[in-house]
Amino acid sequence: MSEAPLQVWLERDGRLLRLRLDRPRANIVDGAMIAALQQALDRHAGLRSLRAVLLDAAGPHFSFGASVEEHLPGRFADMLAALHRLVLTLLGFPLPVLVAIRGQCLGGGLELACAGSRLFAAPGAALGQPEIQLAVFAPAASCLLPERVGRARAEELLFSGRSAGADEALAMGLVDEVAEDPEAAALAWYQHHLEPRSASSLRFAVQAVRDGVLPRIRQRLAEVEALYRDGLMASHDAVEGLQAFLDKRPARWEDR
Repeated sequence: MSEAPLQVWLERDGRLLRLRLDRPRANIVDGAMIAALQQALDRHAGLRSLRAVLLDAAGPHFSFGASVEEHLPGRFADMLAALHRLVLTLLGFPLPVLVAIRGQCLGGGLELACAGSRLFAAPGAALGQPEIQLAVFAPAASCLLPERVGRARAEELLFSGRSAGADEALAMGLVDEVAEDPEAAALAWYQHHLEPRSASSLRFAVQAVRDGVLPRIRQRLAEVEALYRDGLMASHDAVEGLQAFLDKRPARWEDR
């Protein structure tokens, strides 16, 4: 395991920002990972030559999701606020954000991916929001998934907590391309479609598309975060589900 949770570098003469989650095997989206991603995006957003970001992950899996420990009472509010700030930063980034996914892409990991522009997945990828299995819900995904796949499909994934394979995710519009090497596919798409373009004009194109979406998502995310903080986490079963997962025991629901 590397000391830093994230690899950050520029390539293509400063035209492409590379971000790689680097805490394999699980690449947990914990406070350190969130802070590193936020810092990298903030630091490079104004780079004049930049045309895109490519987010991928070291190891066999993109991410198993957010840290369950950091979801417990007394810790979750700060973590949730930081994660949602990062999601909004990705969604509002001034250039396209490409995401290459292998293996499991779950929970907070899928929420980050869904804030990107174009998703590339390996054939064996599995994408899902399993939070309901722990008696919680996914605030950011509750706002982002309906935008990507429509309300009915988003509800099915969020209420069941199941994962979709790569082909199903492609068919429903959750991912945009399935490729044996999703990183190479993302790089090829970047090279063909983005690298030849004016960086300045790409920024205007992204703004034109995202400016209508971002205020709506920001407002909804604030509302859903408040529901999570003040409603869900005041319930018995939400805390019980998280604690049971950490204790590796069956949860004891009281339906309250």
